[in-house]
Amino acid sequence: MQRRLFLLALAFTGACTTTLPLPSGTRTYRSDVRLGGRLSVSYRAAGKPESLQGKFSWVQRGDQIDIELLTPLGQTIARIAIAPGRARIEQSGGEVREAASIDQLTEQTLGWALPVNGLRFWLQGFMRDGRGQLVSVTPDHSDTLRGDGWKLRYVSWQADGNTAMPKRIDFMRDTAQSELALRVVIDRWQGEE
Repeated sequence: MQRRLFLLALAFTGACTTTLPLPSGTRTYRSDVRLGGRLSVSYRAAGKPESLQGKFSWVQRGDQIDIELLTPLGQTIARIAIAPGRARIEQSGGEVREAASIDQLTEQTLGWALPVNGLRFWLQGFMRDGRGQLVSVTPDHSDTLRGDGWKLRYVSWQADGNTAMPKRIDFMRDTAQSELALRVVIDRWQGEE
């Protein structure tokens, strides 16, 4: 029912590209951040293509992440809480589900996987290299990147003080079991000290 409400509340998720020169300051990964924006998802359910659009908020405090998914009009669809070894989704109707894996839990509850483990780095413009070290992605990097079984492309960037932060990121996962594409547009980004 909640997913149907979300699908009925579709709105355009446009993304503006930055045309002004971006600052060239060094980006630092922050374990505590708050950001908000828009999310667009395309996936297959029961062999049929599905899509939805909405808003999201992301609050990250170390290893704990709280995500709220909203309709385009701002009504809460689901609240997701992730801590080491535990993932929890509470839907707007009050139904609560818990599991050890957030990817598995979102796929079972929402119909599509949310790559939270990668997003904690990708949203700030970082990737993990083959040794697990964080590597900063630069705005002039237009190639498709790979991480955690996903293809990523940083489409546009925005200025945050003296550094460039991601504005729009496109993600795609294509396996024998499912096709899934996500677009994240970050409208508000705030690092916490």
